[in-house]
Amino acid sequence: MELLIIRHGQSQAELEERHEGRADFLLTELGRFQARQAAAFIYAKYPLQHVISSPLKRAFETAEIIAKPLALEVHTDARLMERDNGKLAGMLRSEALDKYPYPAEGRRTYEKFQGGESDIEFRSRVENFFSELCHHPPAHRVGIIAHGGSINMLFRAFMNLPMDVNIYLGTGDTGIHFWHLSERYRQILFSNYLGHLQDKPTQ
Repeated sequence: MELLIIRHGQSQAELEERHEGRADFLLTELGRFQARQAAAFIYAKYPLQHVISSPLKRAFETAEIIAKPLALEVHTDARLMERDNGKLAGMLRSEALDKYPYPAEGRRTYEKFQGGESDIEFRSRVENFFSELCHHPPAHRVGIIAHGGSINMLFRAFMNLPMDVNIYLGTGDTGIHFWHLSERYRQILFSNYLGHLQDKPTQ
């Protein structure tokens, strides 16, 4: 199975410098442009056969734009949603830093994230999705449109990394990761590809 893992385009929260998480922000016009550029690249180079998306608006809209040229339906799965960040959802980053500063001693994997999910809960639901996908692949080449946090958890599941590992996979707006899975091995073909964004939107 081949997986193209794609982060959503720029959302309104990024412009307003707000925490996203479960806050359901729409894409900006730039975010829609980014999604169209990603769609053209994927259509030309790696045409998908099946598309799965987080149901949050910024991811789902990105997925619809990517799926449209391929005439594919977008299937949603709540397990791909961004971390439930509790009280931080939609809050200005400056306000959150003042009200809920990150603890100096760090946060343990079992501790809730400001009333939301712990690392263990977040990893568990994404791992559940990934395990099911591996055992019941819906197609040979599958596109997954999700969020920075859930993509990072997919990466940890793909790499069989331990729960408390301090490794993060960075993904820009509409960044694309390409992974291959077979019975013999798992292979990362490229990570956080952003070449489709070299062209700038016209004013």
